[in-house]
Amino acid sequence: MNKPLTKEINTKRLSLRKMAEADAASLLKVWSDPEVTRFMDMDSFQEEAQAKEMITLLTQLSEENKAIRYSIIKVGESHEIIGSCGYNFIDFDNEKAEIGYDIGRVFWGKGYATEAVSALVEHAFTHLKLNRIEAKVDPDNVNSKKVLEKLNFTLEGTLRQYERVNDGFRDVSIYSKLSSDK
Repeated sequence: MNKPLTKEINTKRLSLRKMAEADAASLLKVWSDPEVTRFMDMDSFQEEAQAKEMITLLTQLSEENKAIRYSIIKVGESHEIIGSCGYNFIDFDNEKAEIGYDIGRVFWGKGYATEAVSALVEHAFTHLKLNRIEAKVDPDNVNSKKVLEKLNFTLEGTLRQYERVNDGFRDVSIYSKLSSDK
């Protein structure tokens, strides 16, 4: 039983708005930084057309009600896009979703990722009525692990050589939070 995906989620400092093609130039600033994409399952983008292609792909998944990606907008004077987050995959039959997130480097260390992920998790449990949220993280991604630990996610283990990268494979740590963990 699928539920309609919310196009906007708001927090005190952020607005998570369904990603749109008009966001491409702003998201290129985030996705072109090798430090931001270092642990993502993609190479740093070089051109706005690449960001548009990514947004188109994510929009298609959203239309199928299988995923949704939000642009993270800093509320206030600038209304600047500082990153993205969302449900990379939603499985309504098993009441679970996988989340992902990225924040522009200039905004690191200010609690924005924690605030955005917290909003995603709360929305998943209350609005989508999901039971489980998962996050797959490169074991070397210390900052991402800190975000999940602050939000009381549980490290379930490491999936050895789980993903193919350039010339080999990499391990992935899997974290989860259940609706009963609140």
